Formats: sequence, structure tokens, C-alpha cells
Amino acid sequence: MAIVTFSKKQFEKDVGSLDEKMKSLISMFGTPVEREEEKEISVEVFPNRPDLLSYNGFKRSFLAFLGKKTGLQSYKVNEPEENYRVIVDSSVKDIRPYTACAIIRGLALDDEKIKEIIEMQERLHATIGRKRKKAAIGIYPLEKIELPITFKALEPDKIKFIPLDMERELSGLEILQRHPAGKEYSQLLAGKVKFPIFIDAKEQILSMPPIINSQLTGKITSETKDIFIECSGSDLGILKICLNIIVTCMADMGGKIYQMELVRGGIRAKEITPDLTPRIMKISLENTNKLLGISLNERQIKELLEKMGYDYKNKIVEIPAWRADILHEVDLIEDIAIAYGYENFIPEIPEISTIGVEDSKEKMKKNLAWILAGLGFLEASSYHLTNKKNQIENMGLSEKEKIIEVEESKTEYSVLRKDISHSLLRIFSENVDSEYPQKIFEIGRVFQNSPEKIIEEDALALAIAPGNFTEVKQVLEYLFRMLSLEVSFNEPIAKPPWFIEGRTAEISLNGKIIGFTGEIHPKILKNWKIKMPVALFEISLGEIFNELMK
Repeated sequence: MAIVTFSKKQFEKDVGSLDEKMKSLISMFGTPVEREEEKEISVEVFPNRPDLLSYNGFKRSFLAFLGKKTGLQSYKVNEPEENYRVIVDSSVKDIRPYTACAIIRGLALDDEKIKEIIEMQERLHATIGRKRKKAAIGIYPLEKIELPITFKALEPDKIKFIPLDMERELSGLEILQRHPAGKEYSQLLAGKVKFPIFIDAKEQILSMPPIINSQLTGKITSETKDIFIECSGSDLGILKICLNIIVTCMADMGGKIYQMELVRGGIRAKEITPDLTPRIMKISLENTNKLLGISLNERQIKELLEKMGYDYKNKIVEIPAWRADILHEVDLIEDIAIAYGYENFIPEIPEISTIGVEDSKEKMKKNLAWILAGLGFLEASSYHLTNKKNQIENMGLSEKEKIIEVEESKTEYSVLRKDISHSLLRIFSENVDSEYPQKIFEIGRVFQNSPEKIIEEDALALAIAPGNFTEVKQVLEYLFRMLSLEVSFNEPIAKPPWFIEGRTAEISLNGKIIGFTGEIHPKILKNWKIKMPVALFEISLGEIFNELMK
């Protein structure tokens, strides 16, 4: 939950008197008032609404909600002028491969607006940017730099500039060691042979993302009229959303938006940012009424959607380019419910009578978790969705491997996981600097593709680092003894490619193969950048459950 604080006086000038009715409306909008003081008001913003992380972003949406400025807000986006270009060098490919950039001209900044910009930047870093891992934002006074800009990577000792809020020049490594931001975010560049930089046509270093800007070229003031903005990171979709949020906020401050051309590999491609073209999505009147339990007509749905900042015509919704949270029709229906007002829904008691009983499968899972926790293992919980790199490449699977992909995914997590094993290895890879031994397990769903349907099943995976075959085999044997079941271990005819040959076994229950155990192959450990030997097992819980129910 992020807290957005803004001027009470400015709010009352732009929106209206901050009385009890207005505060109630703010809460109904989904941003409850967290604090009110003589000069300031603070509201809580949920992580799914990064477009509300600035006063201007909040004002835009809330005015629509009040019915004062409804529908999709449009912004003029000017085409790139000469040299409004960013050259993306191939050297950043394996470090921080993407960027999205823009120019804002004609701003009239004061201390309050500068504060809003900086706070929005940091809130975006912390939320949608995942603490700068997915996205880092740089904002620069255009008058101090010369276009075009180059985004490239250099060896740390070749990077030398005065970082923000310091007085002397430091190298790339010195910034990580001595600058407060460098110390805080150094893990994002750990192990990299080269560090990314933005550099202008005069070869001035503008910044070393995702760490820090230059003191000479990376600090805006009240005298700044024109601004260069860059967002860099590993997820281009998130970068574009961040950029859209920032440029529209600055446009609301009176700035003019200019696009920039992104040049990759020396080729003048038609990749232009920002793009504020609205997305379109269908919405069903029937689905809306069914999910909400009310009877709205098409005119009413149009009015309600316009109160939430959308345009609607013929069952098609136009979605603002800065709304990162709209992924499915149900997200639109949720906004309709907010606009309708939760206080207007009539509560009903269902005309049924039931007796609550714990599901037997869930009870079994709970018992398994208790046993493993008693052995000193920590329980993990991972998303069912993963990405192709983690599921295929890092696990040594063939590119032809059948996977289940989500259509029109808006994030990199676009694949339903086939196994839990890779989820545990990902956790180890993110905790390489933590204390060892590390002992974790997870009980969760995995998904297999079949010609007829998608098969879902419960699975259990457990991993030890550092660990060996004998250790995980002992855990398995103990686990099944506690369940009063007998399993056998046999040499596998075929095994998952992430195990070492001769250090793995198939696990059978009543003659049926339910999983595999073994030591992880060094190549797979290298893919995950894990420095310790890892032993692991994964079993399907279906057959175990059937046996326990007899």
C-alpha cells in the first residue's frame, strides 16, 4: 500500500471542499483517507493503481468519478523532432535490455510540482518497478544535455561521473560502494561485467541505471522548462506503462508531450515512445449483471464506465494507456461496481443452509506441511504463472516442450507452470547471499497440456541447498512412514533433464510413478546462478490422496 500526500488547499481549489461527504467519496473511490492535517491530506493507493501515485493522476481519475470530467481523457502527443532519438546499443542486451523515453517541453515548475514528480518517481520504483528491478526512471533537464542519447554498457572502471548529491567523481564500482543509492541497489548489478549508462551526444554520462543520475545533468529545478525522461529495465510493457503515467502527469502540469524514436542495432526502426493510444476490450452486459447481481442497461454501463475514465460504445471499452491494472473483463466490471457504489448494493442472505467441513485434500496438504515444517523446512508459495525463460531455458528443456501460454498476457508471466521444481530453484537463486543451509518446500498446483483439456494437479516439491541424493531420500522415506505408506525408488528410464545422471531415481507408489528425486545438474545450477549443490524431489499428490482415502 502506497501513501500519496498532497496539498489540501490545492485539492479544494481543483476538486471541492474537503468535508466529511468528500472524504467518504474518496474512500468509496478506493483510496481511503489515511491522514488529514491542516495543510495536507494523505490517501492510501493500492498497488494495482500506479496511475494514482501522483496528485495529478489522482485528481484526473477522481474528477471523473465525481462526474465533473468524465470519459477518456485525451492528450496531444507530438511526433519526434530532429535528434529526438535514443540509440539502444547491443551491449545492454543481457544486462538491462529495454528502455522507453520521452521529452516534455514547456513546463513551469515550482517546488510543489518538483516534489510531486520526485515522489511519483520513487513510488513507481517501489511498486510497479519492483524496487527498480523491473523498471528504473531517470528525469533530466533537457537544456543540460545534447541529443541524441545512447543507452549502452561499459566496464565499471570506464564509467566515471559525479553522482547525484555528491561533489566528486566516482567510478561505477565506487558508486556501488560509497553512494547511499549504490549501497541500497547494488544487488541489481551484482555479477555484471558491464554496467548500463545513458550518455548524450557530447559523451556526458547522464546516469547509471538503476542506481543514480549525474549531479551535472540529472537534477531538475524550478528553472527547468524541458525534460528528458527515460525508463529502463527488463520488462518493456512495464516501462511503457511507467512512461505513460509520468508523461500524462507532466502534461496535466502544463507540459507538451514529444515522442522519441528508439534505434536498435543501428536500424531506424519504427519504435516510438510514448504511445497513448487507448487499448480496447469487449464487455458483456450479461456478464456484468450476473457478476454484480444487479440489472443495468447499456446506457447505465456507459455512464458508469465514463465515471471511471473510460469511453464506451457498442460493447467496446476504450482503456487509458496509463491503466496497468485492466487485464480482463472482470477488471472493468469491478470499476463499474465502484462507480455504481458499493453502498447501493442490497445485501442478501442466501436461501441455503450448509455445514462447514474441512476439505479432505486440504487437510492432507496441511498434514504434509506440518510434517515438513517439523523437519526444519520452510514453506514457500509461488505464482502458478511463470515465464518461458524460467520454465524452459533455465531447466534445460527443449524449446519444443509443450507449454500452456496465456493469450494476450500483459506481463512476462505468461506460462502456466509444469512443475514446482523451477519455482524452488528460482527462490534459491534470489537468496544466494542468505545463510545456508536453505531447506524449502512448496505444495501447489501444476498444469499439463493434453489434446482434450488442461490437466491440473496438486504436487509437492522439496529442495535442500547444499544437499545430496541421500538427504532428500531420507526426507521422503520419513514423510511416507508418517503417512503409513510405502514407496520404492528405482533407476529411471526417463528423467527430467535437470537431474544428474546416476544421482536420481523415480519414486513409485503401488507400482505407479509419482515423481522423481535427485541432485540438480551443475549446468542447471549455473543457469540459475546458484553456487551450492542442490538436491530436490517433486511428487504428484493425486495417487497419495487416493491411497489415504481408502
